[in-house]
Amino acid sequence: MELVPKTSARLLSLLSLLQVQRDWPGALLAERLDISPRTVRRDVDRLRELGYPIVATKGPDGGYRLEAGTQLPPLLFDDEQAVALAVALQIATTSGAGIEEAAARALHTVRQVMPARLRHRIDTLRITAVQRPAIGPSRQVDSGVLLALSAAVHAREVLRFDYVPAVAPAAGTAEGPPRRVQPHHLVTWGGRWYLVAWDLDREDWRTFRADRITPRTPTGPRFTPRELPGGDVAAFVAARFQGVDGSGGWPCRGEVILDLPAATVSAYTRDGVVEELGPDRCRLVLGAWSWPGLAATIGRFDADIEVVGPAELRAAFARLARRYAAAAADGPTAPPG
Repeated sequence: MELVPKTSARLLSLLSLLQVQRDWPGALLAERLDISPRTVRRDVDRLRELGYPIVATKGPDGGYRLEAGTQLPPLLFDDEQAVALAVALQIATTSGAGIEEAAARALHTVRQVMPARLRHRIDTLRITAVQRPAIGPSRQVDSGVLLALSAAVHAREVLRFDYVPAVAPAAGTAEGPPRRVQPHHLVTWGGRWYLVAWDLDREDWRTFRADRITPRTPTGPRFTPRELPGGDVAAFVAARFQGVDGSGGWPCRGEVILDLPAATVSAYTRDGVVEELGPDRCRLVLGAWSWPGLAATIGRFDADIEVVGPAELRAAFARLARRYAAAAADGPTAPPG
């Protein structure tokens, strides 16, 4: 009467071992399961009948290997793997990768085959993915595009693609040639997908939004990967989105004096340096990705501004002043008060 549960438990143990190591000598499997080599052979045959593609390997001792099959047989996960899979699928439902519906269906399927104790753990787990606000319209990425980009990264092949710029070209302007890059990493940041690549025509590192990419085929020749600045893709991407260049500093950095208390300016300055010059006066040193961007950031403080330097920052303020004056002149007259 105890033979069936013992056999079932033994089959699960055998399958678990085969999943974590590519090749297993038959004698070692027998030793790990505390059974005879003959019983190992019978259990392997039972797993094959259930759809698991287990092949015999040649060698002095002989052995077994679990290979990828054309069909998906029942999978075996331990408790930690099952919970990790459910968490990953919940996150995938908000990934923006075009797989949200499939991830939700997969999560439902996984939950249905879990034992009651694991279903309870999963049901009490609720993940809310809070995405940072996107600047400008965002399009969902086609999963086929992500697969094409990922394949080029893995194969280390030059990628050609059409790219929709952030600012649409003027009417009648011809579209530029396709971009040619050496793709290095496919990353997600703030709810969007990006390709980090070395641009062959511009001879510099670039970060491309995946939802604006239309890959071209075929891909180009294989390449030897370059060393990413800093060596860490997460730090590299974070620096790029903060407007920082490869040297670790902002590409544009300026100094001004504001007629505001230092405490007030510090409360709204994350990356700058604020120095108190008096009760209602302070010095601000701040960086940004461009001089107009830096001038606009400083201009958000409702106070008089004295530019200490450099000249590029002073010129950016003058440029914005002309632009704002033109905008005010073209628009409707504001009501009094």
